[in-house]
Amino acid sequence: MPWWSWRPGHTASSGGPETRSRISVDEAVRVGPPAPREPEHDCDPSESPATNERHTAVVPATAAPATVAPVTLRRLGEALDLLDVRYLADGDGSLLAMWERHAVLFSLEGPEDEILVMRARPYSTVPPDWADRAYRVVNEWNHAQRFAKAYVGDPTERGQLPIYAEMQVPMRSGAHDALVVEVLDCGAAMATTFVDWLHDEGALL
Repeated sequence: MPWWSWRPGHTASSGGPETRSRISVDEAVRVGPPAPREPEHDCDPSESPATNERHTAVVPATAAPATVAPVTLRRLGEALDLLDVRYLADGDGSLLAMWERHAVLFSLEGPEDEILVMRARPYSTVPPDWADRAYRVVNEWNHAQRFAKAYVGDPTERGQLPIYAEMQVPMRSGAHDALVVEVLDCGAAMATTFVDWLHDEGALL
């Protein structure tokens, strides 16, 4: 199974000594409750990079038809094109976009493909002896941030722990083009923010 076709409960072979963080002590992990959410934590497409290289302006709502239609994989690809996000089709009904530190899988899941899922995974993994630290850091993100939930995945074949962040949005009623673009832009931007936070303030990767 390609490593990008992750689903909760699936494993992938990755990780190794090079993936260990340079921080080897727990002093950077805060043990008290995180600060409450602040407005700047919200997803602001004008400030958060959502494209593989540089952020481009979101298509204004007035420039897109307001017709509500079912959300399909083709429409997801068109929205990513508008955002200048390069992607690959993984052959399993999903689109994969890759950045310097992470990848994001865009797919439609659920019994009727009615749930838009954006699942991010950093390339770096966490050694098993850092499991407690990983859970504390991920829980801190979930407490203080909006939109994306984060979690520690099942161990890979090498015993390393992958870290995920994902957004799931019900789309059974359909959506107009501008909303699809906005949701994908928010998901991509939040993924970049999450991975940067893990490497910097979270001190996990």
